[in-house]
Amino acid sequence: MSIQIQHVDTPYVQQVWPFVEDHLSAALDKGNAPADYNIHHVQMFLTTGQWMLLVAVNEDKTVVGAGTVSFISYPLNRVAFFTAIGGRLITGEDTFEQLKALLKHRGATKIQGLVRPAMERFLEKFDFTAGNKLVEVML
Repeated sequence: MSIQIQHVDTPYVQQVWPFVEDHLSAALDKGNAPADYNIHHVQMFLTTGQWMLLVAVNEDKTVVGAGTVSFISYPLNRVAFFTAIGGRLITGEDTFEQLKALLKHRGATKIQGLVRPAMERFLEKFDFTAGNKLVEVML
C-alpha cells in the first residue's frame, strides 16, 4: 500500500479536520499531552496557523494518519517539533523520506518530539536518538 505524506495549508484545515480528528485524539490519549492541551486546542493551533497539519493518504485518498508540528527556531537549528502523531504517518523508509523532505522544505534542520517507549524503539530504525529527558512540576 502506497502512502503519501502531505501538508495541509491552514485555510483547508477545517475541511480536513473530520478525517484527522480521530487520529490526533488517539495520539493525545496515549501520551501525556492532555495535561498541556487537548484536541480542541490542537484544532485552534492548526486553524490559526501556529501549527502545521500533516496527513498520510493512501492510494484510495483515505487519510490513514496525521501529525501536527510546531516550529522552534534556535540559533543553530530550526526544529520541527511533533506535538501529536497518530495513525500511520511514519510506516517505513519511504514515508519517513517524504516527511523529511517536506519539513526541510519548510526550513527544518532537525525533528524532535516527545514519544512513548514503544515509539522510541520504532524510531530508532530511522536514526532517531533519545535526547534529554523532560522533567516537569506543576506550580
